[in-house]
Amino acid sequence: MNVAAVDIGSNSVRLLILTGNGVELAREATVTALGRGLSETLRFQEESIEATLRTIVQYQTEMQKHDVTRVAVVATSASRDASNADELMLGVENLLGVRPEVISGQREAAFSFAGATMADTGHPPHLVIDIGGGSTEFVYGETHPTYSVSLDVGTVRLSEKVLSQRPASVSQLVDAEFHIEDAFSDVSLPGIAESIIGVAGTFTSLAAIDLDLAQYESSLVHGSVLTVGAITRLIHRLAPLTVEQTAAIPSLDPGRAPVLLAGALIAAAALSAVGASEVRVSEHDLLDGLAGSLL
Repeated sequence: MNVAAVDIGSNSVRLLILTGNGVELAREATVTALGRGLSETLRFQEESIEATLRTIVQYQTEMQKHDVTRVAVVATSASRDASNADELMLGVENLLGVRPEVISGQREAAFSFAGATMADTGHPPHLVIDIGGGSTEFVYGETHPTYSVSLDVGTVRLSEKVLSQRPASVSQLVDAEFHIEDAFSDVSLPGIAESIIGVAGTFTSLAAIDLDLAQYESSLVHGSVLTVGAITRLIHRLAPLTVEQTAAIPSLDPGRAPVLLAGALIAAAALSAVGASEVRVSEHDLLDGLAGSLL
């Protein structure tokens, strides 16, 4: 029995296929920018819906190739906010036979924690920081979450709200930092985290650039450590660049170029909010937690 998990996020759509024994058969990620323009219109753009459904068709082919028998599909921050989310949900259901579940920030946090910690070698308590396109989750606990908070600060939201012009000006950077820090003032962990894990595309992309990889390599990114100093240097490197110049960075998925600076600012502020000097990067996150729930 092979299972598949699909995560429809604000910036990307992702697929994970596992055997019944938990062996990874396929892992895919495609930037569709579903949340683009959402903060202004509260609607998905038709081209973003179409891009997402095209990706689902590709994933359906991959599922058929691997004889998948169980599928779970979740949609996160953007789908919680879009007034026309049902149009997308129906389209996915027609293709896969499964209606996506629009999960709350708390469930999103729980899946992220499960995925990040299931094979983690760090000592508990764990803190998982999940930076998405529409929201950021902080999840704390030992074997399961005992504290979590989901905040409406994500890479797509912040890029559109504050960092719409690139290269970024000093005033834009100051405004962005103020906006993030104000939102993160609500973060109050119940204890000290021994293991701090950063998941999702912002952390993995920043790690790949920090490692100066000629192309993205999961085996090198997973488990690598990003310090606050390294993230700060990356902010200084990214801020003067246009989106096109950012997209030319060798290890970066060009689709992430418009939102990576926002992601770096959020990452730096997230570590500051919890008094951390570094974060260990993991490729295992919500998607792994969701797939694991099917086994």
